[in-house]
Amino acid sequence: MIRIAGLFTAFLIVAGAGLSPAAAEDKTITVFAAASMKNALDEIDAAYTAKTGVKFSVSYAASSVLAKQIEQGAPADVFVSADTDWMDYATAKKTINESTRVNLLGNSIVLIAPKDSKIDNVSIAQGFDLAKLAGDGRIATGDVKSVPAGKYAKAALEKLGAWQAAEPKFAMAESVRAALTLVARGEAVLGIVYSTDAKVEPGVKIVGTFPADSHPAIIYPVAATATAKDGTSDYLAFLRSTAAKTILEKYGFKFLVSPTT
Repeated sequence: MIRIAGLFTAFLIVAGAGLSPAAAEDKTITVFAAASMKNALDEIDAAYTAKTGVKFSVSYAASSVLAKQIEQGAPADVFVSADTDWMDYATAKKTINESTRVNLLGNSIVLIAPKDSKIDNVSIAQGFDLAKLAGDGRIATGDVKSVPAGKYAKAALEKLGAWQAAEPKFAMAESVRAALTLVARGEAVLGIVYSTDAKVEPGVKIVGTFPADSHPAIIYPVAATATAKDGTSDYLAFLRSTAAKTILEKYGFKFLVSPTT
């Protein structure tokens, strides 16, 4: 009996030694990222997986939705917001690790139309008449009360004196990518999205660019969440690397930090 018990104990030790590394090491990083990041971040994540073997679970949505999901306990390791307001919200709720926060990217907003639209070369300046340009059609953007792209769009139109007349024509979408789709399908005659969104959608064309001084600076902060697992810091470092910078700039983002090697 003593020998059998000893063998059984030895078996448990060996089995435990074999299982514990797998149990202790979860090689999946969960990222909650602004919808406008999808194409670029998918490519970055693929590069990181090829380099490290780490896999990703990514949720793309409006920054407002993601920030509130994290607040409600959704499991995430990284939050990428399309504006500083929602990262500030997460900071206030103590759902991110503030010491890891970095203002990583910049962007611009543009006026788009379906690819075959007759609208072209719109001069966006003080007093431009967006309502007249849209005619009887709809204008798509993210919800101006919560979605960053929509908030930037409303701020720009208010400053340019075009918001009041155009407001009734707006179709508010749940995310900037949803607004992009409305224009690509011809369900809206115009849309206001990020330049990076327009770049990846062949069904639309850019017809005008909003002056940078017509709205708050478009900044994408990134941070680890308060519950981020080990290894998240390595991924955040990769987002600041030269390799990531090359990918992000290919998609039209502005890299706001000095890249690491």
